Amino acid sequence: MSRKRKPLPLLENVTIEAVAAEGKCVAHVDEMVVFVPFVVPGDVVDLQVRKKRHSYCEATVERFVSYSPVRVAPKCRHFGICGGCKWQNLPYEEQLKAKQQQVFDQLTRIGKVELPDFRPIMGSQKTEEYRNKLEFGCANKRWYTKDELEALPKDAGLAGGAVGFHITGSFDKIYPIEKCYLMDDFCNTVRNAIRDYALTTGMSFYDIREQHGLLRDIMMRNSNTGEWMVLVQFHYDEEGDEERASS
Repeated sequence: MSRKRKPLPLLENVTIEAVAAEGKCVAHVDEMVVFVPFVVPGDVVDLQVRKKRHSYCEATVERFVSYSPVRVAPKCRHFGICGGCKWQNLPYEEQLKAKQQQVFDQLTRIGKVELPDFRPIMGSQKTEEYRNKLEFGCANKRWYTKDELEALPKDAGLAGGAVGFHITGSFDKIYPIEKCYLMDDFCNTVRNAIRDYALTTGMSFYDIREQHGLLRDIMMRNSNTGEWMVLVQFHYDEEGDEERASS
């Protein structure tokens, strides 16, 4: 007979201490290292532990007790959901300081390298629309946040046909993106036009588990000369799909 697992703890009034790697911040609770996404140093939060290891654990925010004075409002409406951007809630100047500190710690504390004095990181003049390539997944199963599910009428079915980014940890579901600030805004116009055309014409979207459906991926790239390349990947299930895709 298998033993019941102990429920993972709720950690209350935890102060976020510093920026860590992979888009997370770090705090300490009773000598346990806790990694938390979508917070900034100075936030005081209640945390629900999601994964627990011997020397560290991973947790998510259940409630903000108080907000950090360095926190800023994210510009993107999808922040905290799609996983594409990790630090829109932290001013760019603070991001640079944190990244520089990480490099310093890794070289001195882990690598045991003695470093001379060095100049601060030179930041980019462009903090939006700096990417020249983006890839979007297409899926017949879209991701819903908890709030979105609760807002749906009880008799409403779940919509399919999403174009956007994969949710972290969910390879078969896509969160639909309306506007992304990583690339020139023309990217949003093209992506949304392809999505609307596919929905209007009844084009099927790809199901990665069952491996069927027509519209699969969209990749866009632009150049400094103003040229654009759009690649749309289709999955052909049956005879006639080629004609439907090319029309």
